[in-house]
Amino acid sequence: MQRLLLLGLNHTTAPLEVREKLAFGAGQRADALIAFKQRFPDCEAALISTCNRVELYIARETHGRPREEEMLSFLADFKHISAADFQAHLYSKANRQVVEHLFAVAASLDSMVLGETQILGQVREAYDAAAAAGTIGPSLHPLFQRGLAVGKQVMHETTLNTGRLSVASVAVDYARRIFEHFADKTILCIGAGKMSQLVLQHFVQLSPGQLLVCNRDAARAQTLAAKFNGQAVPFEKLAEHLVAADIVVSGTGAQQPIITRALFEGLRRQRRYRPIFMIDIAVPRDIEPSVGELENVYLYNLDDLQQAVAHTACQRQGAVADARAIVHRHVEEFAAWDRQRELGPTITRLYSRYHQVADEEVARTLNKLPGIGAAEQAHLRELARRIVNKVLNDPVQVLRQSDGLHPPAAQYLHAMEKLFHLEGQDAGEPPDDDD
Repeated sequence: MQRLLLLGLNHTTAPLEVREKLAFGAGQRADALIAFKQRFPDCEAALISTCNRVELYIARETHGRPREEEMLSFLADFKHISAADFQAHLYSKANRQVVEHLFAVAASLDSMVLGETQILGQVREAYDAAAAAGTIGPSLHPLFQRGLAVGKQVMHETTLNTGRLSVASVAVDYARRIFEHFADKTILCIGAGKMSQLVLQHFVQLSPGQLLVCNRDAARAQTLAAKFNGQAVPFEKLAEHLVAADIVVSGTGAQQPIITRALFEGLRRQRRYRPIFMIDIAVPRDIEPSVGELENVYLYNLDDLQQAVAHTACQRQGAVADARAIVHRHVEEFAAWDRQRELGPTITRLYSRYHQVADEEVARTLNKLPGIGAAEQAHLRELARRIVNKVLNDPVQVLRQSDGLHPPAAQYLHAMEKLFHLEGQDAGEPPDDDD
């Protein structure tokens, strides 16, 4: 019987400086999944890594590996950091809790911004990455497929994603507090990822005087600049662009800060100490936090924007309730499906074995009663069948009514296989146990 496990952290349990240590880029995630499979070949695995969460999902045999401490050690070893750096911020979940959590994540009920739609694509990316790495199988495949379906249903059937604030809109509001007008301002976007595009969509509505897009991949910079009528500029001249900029949006995939305090302090005189608004949407961060300590530097990262964004949660309780109802219904349906998938073959083997025992005993009895006609023989076989069904009915009902995603179901199943000697027993036809 399979056991679902989850080990992770998110924006509610870990600050940004912890999350960025554990974050996985797309290529690194693929490598991590392959390494995990090599270490635990009998285990399924999927890894969600976003700016707000890192979560490792696994499915393994009930008494198999890895244990929670082995999952922790793997993450620490792969990222070359000490487990002590993040262990206190982790949460762990098992079986039904894993299903409830993933469905809530896909429905954006566990997001910094309730109703944001980006997380659904991120769950899809995690699922696709696991499938490409060959680390997802008969347990995690249906789990993630159902989770994606839940997210889509919540998006289409509730108003959860209506009237919400976003990180981008909050950033624009903060910019308006610093600058009264934008026609003479230069916006510098560093990076060309999805989050950068979302933020730029809001900032271009301010009609800035100039928009510069800087990225290591010049072609991607050109594409993004063309989309917003901006100008692509070379990454190698980042310092020059920082001198010209009034607003900086940075969201690269760099593993180390690209804007250090030393770099920016050296540019302040050239900038004539003008105010600058900087929003760091990267994980790990692109801008050293100490840059924000400099005079006339207004630096915000994702965690800084969380409080303003989270304020919208209390304004949409009706939509949240509707979304949670959808999640709850799907969790119950998935639990019922999983229960049938796990328990059905064992129940079939149970009936098959003891109907066979009953048939053998009836045949032995009939051999001793040669004068019994065909009708009487049929009655005896039917009697034996009914007795088997009635004797097995109670234990089978206990199994069927237990939640396959909770530990008691596995315990019942294991006990039944031992008590009734079902190991190695081939499943026959499904039982006719309606009487």
